[in-house]
Amino acid sequence: MQAVILTALGVGGATVLGAVIGFIFREWSVRHGGAVLGFGAGVMLAATVLGLVLPALEYGGKYGVFITVMGVFAGALSLFVLDRLLPALHGASDGFSAPRGNTRCERVLLFVLAIALHNLPEGIAAGVGFGTGNVGEALFIAGGIALQNIPEGMVIIAPMLAAGFSPTKTFVLAFLTGVIEVIGTLIGYFAVGVAAVVLPISLSFAAGCMLYVISDEIIPEMGAGGEKTAPVFALIAGFCLMVCFDAWL
Repeated sequence: MQAVILTALGVGGATVLGAVIGFIFREWSVRHGGAVLGFGAGVMLAATVLGLVLPALEYGGKYGVFITVMGVFAGALSLFVLDRLLPALHGASDGFSAPRGNTRCERVLLFVLAIALHNLPEGIAAGVGFGTGNVGEALFIAGGIALQNIPEGMVIIAPMLAAGFSPTKTFVLAFLTGVIEVIGTLIGYFAVGVAAVVLPISLSFAAGCMLYVISDEIIPEMGAGGEKTAPVFALIAGFCLMVCFDAWL
């Protein structure tokens, strides 16, 4: 349990660390935001395939393929539905809402809400990893998510400051996205602890959530700043880093 708590704090703290780095290098993050996101996408993709999909197939046994495919689609569809609810959530965001008519602030706040929403299944994925009983595998999943969270934390800072949010509100919002990930990690751990039979379902569900984040949020944003080549090779570099990480563990 102690390892799970430390992992939860590490995974959530990685977002906060990224936010701090984003404050320090906010101008660089804006100029090279595509490459930063690309690296995070590569890390996240490798963690999804190697740390979630393949173990789900293994632990699913005879019906591993069916369980994994259904779980991936269920996770992706769940996040799709939650994404559609984001405007409603935005309307209820009291203390940090943008001034009426400030479209730029509203878009940035919506983006931050999306990151916070996505951090929950990422945290669940980290917690689920410990349900396998393989500490190395669990740390691989959590390490991949933590590595991805650092550039994610960096990327959200500059747009918020540029949109007019105060440094205090910016940091508090970034901190809260990390807290959500800590909660998700604990949920994932205790959910898997209920019964071993839910393990392949939980792994594949978390994989579907992460795949949705990569394809719907991160990859489209990689080229938004005009960068084309750097984000692609950054993605490949992030993926290869996690392949090495998996081999070393």
